[in-house]
Amino acid sequence: MTRVLLVEDDDTVAEVVDSYLRASEMAVTRCADGTSAVAMALETSPDLVLLDVMLPGIDGFEVLRRLRGQAVTAPVIMLTALSEEDDRIRGLEVGADDYLAKPFSPRELVLRVKSVLRRTVPVVAVASPANAVLVDGDLVVDTTSRKVELAGKPVAVTLREFDLLAYFLGNPNRVLSREALLAAVWGWEVGDYSTVTVHVRRLREKVETQPQSPTRLVTVWGRGYRWDPADGGTR
Repeated sequence: MTRVLLVEDDDTVAEVVDSYLRASEMAVTRCADGTSAVAMALETSPDLVLLDVMLPGIDGFEVLRRLRGQAVTAPVIMLTALSEEDDRIRGLEVGADDYLAKPFSPRELVLRVKSVLRRTVPVVAVASPANAVLVDGDLVVDTTSRKVELAGKPVAVTLREFDLLAYFLGNPNRVLSREALLAAVWGWEVGDYSTVTVHVRRLREKVETQPQSPTRLVTVWGRGYRWDPADGGTR
């Protein structure tokens, strides 16, 4: 059974969301403040977190920042009354996988939860055990264990960051548009292109020596992004 951590301080909203998730055969754990949310996520290892932005104590952005800082990779959907693009991007930058603006339909929320959970299944297809491990210079991406190492040291990445990185390594020297990446990695026919932009930025911070002047994950202006292998090709 899918385990969902619901972090919401409005009792009415929490009750409605709780009942709809349980009706969809999901196990729900609830908390109403940011500090408890961090502790509970670390303790229970949920499959997905529904995280309100406006919380007592620390807000949802800080909760998510702390979870990602402690290598919690479970997908997170942010529930926010803030509809401005800057706020959405801020959530993506600290590690959110999706967001839903209030007020929302509980049915839409359940559909969004199921959609995000489907996307936690690895999108990147591994044709054979021979290419289960992708290597580019000192970067190693194991698609079986879903682990990343750079210069022999582990790199903490979220589920979607991993899929995006593996997709780039599996398609070296190809220019990939944000639209194509949304379809291939997120499984979205349509969506917010800033999702890709932010994830690329976060990947650069983790795998590039100088993220502001990337040599691996480069921008092709007006077209998208391209992975330039260190040795001319991944294996």
